[in-house]
Amino acid sequence: MFGLTSRPINIDIENELKRRGFNRIVPADNRASVHNFESFASSKSLFEEIYNKPLMTKRDKTDFLLLTADLTELPTNGDRVTIEEMNSKFSNNDFYFEIQDKKLLFYLNSMDLDLFREQLRKIVAQVKKELTIHEDAFEEILKKIESNGSYGVKSGKRIYVGFNKERKVQNRKEKVAKRKSFYYALNNTFSKNNNEIPKEFENKIICADSEEVLKKLPDNCIDLVFTSPPYNFGLGYDTGEDGVHWENYFNKLFAVFDECIRVLKYGGRIAVNVQPLFSDYIPSHQIIANYFMQKKLIWKGEILWEKNNYNCKYTAWGSWKSPSSPYLKYTWEFIEVFSKGDLLKPGSSDNIDITGDEFKKWVVAKWSIAPERNMKKYDHPAMFPEELVERVLKLFSYQNDVILDPFNGVGTTTVVAKKTNRKYLGIDVSEEYCRKSEMRLKEVLQSDVM
Repeated sequence: MFGLTSRPINIDIENELKRRGFNRIVPADNRASVHNFESFASSKSLFEEIYNKPLMTKRDKTDFLLLTADLTELPTNGDRVTIEEMNSKFSNNDFYFEIQDKKLLFYLNSMDLDLFREQLRKIVAQVKKELTIHEDAFEEILKKIESNGSYGVKSGKRIYVGFNKERKVQNRKEKVAKRKSFYYALNNTFSKNNNEIPKEFENKIICADSEEVLKKLPDNCIDLVFTSPPYNFGLGYDTGEDGVHWENYFNKLFAVFDECIRVLKYGGRIAVNVQPLFSDYIPSHQIIANYFMQKKLIWKGEILWEKNNYNCKYTAWGSWKSPSSPYLKYTWEFIEVFSKGDLLKPGSSDNIDITGDEFKKWVVAKWSIAPERNMKKYDHPAMFPEELVERVLKLFSYQNDVILDPFNGVGTTTVVAKKTNRKYLGIDVSEEYCRKSEMRLKEVLQSDVM
């Protein structure tokens, strides 16, 4: 097992060794006797010889998060010996156990949780016959670790203490100010005065041309624009002729985006889900991003929506097993995110609905989300899933913010806005799609009542 000795341990010596920071107080065999401890405990070299490993010192206890579990009875000296042997299997600079009265204490700084869970249960199973401490106490500690969502990640370990300390950077204020210069967004003329959306446009689905509808809105009244413009040319949109001419298409698209920029609040965000038209070799995501930069918006980031869709044929648009013209397969789409005037969007902390775990997962800008499965149900060829919208809305907006989708389709953006307690305005030229959007919103209202 662990080579635990049954000899008595001089508790005074044990405490003195602990006081000096020695975290390996029990030899794994009988080479050292109590006399050895009494005579030579203060000798670092002999201590290391006894344990056949370098002497280690623990971190200060202020560097640890303390978790506790109540014990049903007072622990014995044998329990203390066994706990120390358990500690010897781990790095005490990461975590360690202690016993105090009728409590099991666990000092936690960092760990690989999966590895710890596996090893802890294995070790407890091996030593439980020698312990009066019930294994439930260890499980209670484990549950408290698992439920703690406040941690950072470094080198595969969860860091529970000090992970959010800012690195000291010389001339931080000057450097932050310099980073906010955004050379391509200099000399913009955006007003910082934000307005409320008129009541007649709040929580509405409007069937009309987006450009014309948006002209009726005041400046700076929308918190977040999230949309996916009609990029699926030839796939059967019931209104409009998307493939007539590329120049006409982008001219119309940018006319709508100009209005979106105008009605967007100072500090507001615009996020556009777009799939480049690979078969036509048109990098539409780059064209759109470049247009927003020309309009003095600040590039906030680019998210890869990984759909894991491998249905594309290898030779559908190119050569087979030849460098003459290989066609690259893409299983993802892009979400281009821009801010108007400032990267910072003020809001009340009471209106934040993103959890810590969601935030840590979603700021990693590659989202693996399955494509929408209900496109046939709504008879729409290019819907995005609700999970994608939820992530964008919770990461880039607050509850009670106003969400605009100028190409609302069958209303996924507006449905999720309603579900997440946000106001919305959805616009689309298709009467059929607008009816389906209204139907979906009614279903949300009915589910809320139930």
